[in-house]
Amino acid sequence: MTTTAVVFAQPGQLRLERLELTPPGPEDVVVDIDWSGISTGTERLLWTGRMPSFPGMGYPLVPGYESVGRVAIAGARSGLQEGATVFVPGANCYGPVRGLFGGAAARIVVPGARVVPIAAALAERGVLLALAATAYHALAASPAQLPQLIVGHGVLGRLIARLTLALGGEPPVVWETDTGRADGAVGYCVCHPDADTRQDYRAIYDVSGDASLLDRLIARLAPQGEIVLAGFYSEPLSFLFPPAFKREPRLRVAAEFKEPDLREAKGLAESGALSLDGLITHRHPAAEAALAYPTAFGDPRCLKMILDWRPDA
Repeated sequence: MTTTAVVFAQPGQLRLERLELTPPGPEDVVVDIDWSGISTGTERLLWTGRMPSFPGMGYPLVPGYESVGRVAIAGARSGLQEGATVFVPGANCYGPVRGLFGGAAARIVVPGARVVPIAAALAERGVLLALAATAYHALAASPAQLPQLIVGHGVLGRLIARLTLALGGEPPVVWETDTGRADGAVGYCVCHPDADTRQDYRAIYDVSGDASLLDRLIARLAPQGEIVLAGFYSEPLSFLFPPAFKREPRLRVAAEFKEPDLREAKGLAESGALSLDGLITHRHPAAEAALAYPTAFGDPRCLKMILDWRPDA
């Protein structure tokens, strides 16, 4: 069994390759992928070669951890049925080619326990469940305060803002420096940081990935307020101690989502409590992946790019 997959041969080098798949076992499913999303955080670091080294890292690799498809073959002990629509948070089924994330392929083999059945009505919006789960994970930590300020109005910032409202929080303020990304807010306010004079935020969630912002954020905190680092930072973070000493801030890192976060986000999306509308702005057939990735990483108007793997795309 083979598949067509996106392969990062080296940083900045992308090609579509025909790869042999690991034979499925009784606990596995074979999924025909309809859509996969491109992450402008993690995958950008893989693309540029700035991803910090950790187990499983290396090239060549198949990227992608935001895929939606249909079960084509269900193993006897997979717990799933053929035809089910599922969200796939990645796969490792390509032999010598690393499946560090592994979701950007036309067909994949993955343990049934790893995929999540979703409502077919979510369609392409289902690729957003990884980011929705990441947002939920940041908000659901114990103890945690819902954000009053969110830094960055990309997809993750928008999802954190929407979840804050869905969970009963007050409308947050969102900072955004790119005027092209300032629109699309529903029920909350987006402004340039220079237009905001408030200095008593109890909870600030930063999704910018900008390692130089800590001093500026600490200056906007209320005493003993919390800063949540919900982005991914490839550079060292530092801050001046005297201003922090005066405010006694708490610093929390929100890591990757866990299975319970994914299931909670899925439930909120399927019930309509969390809208995933208006977040996918760009689409390319998978055959045009070489155009899609640079656009996703370089065009500020692109909130979320998806690859369409369907045969008639």
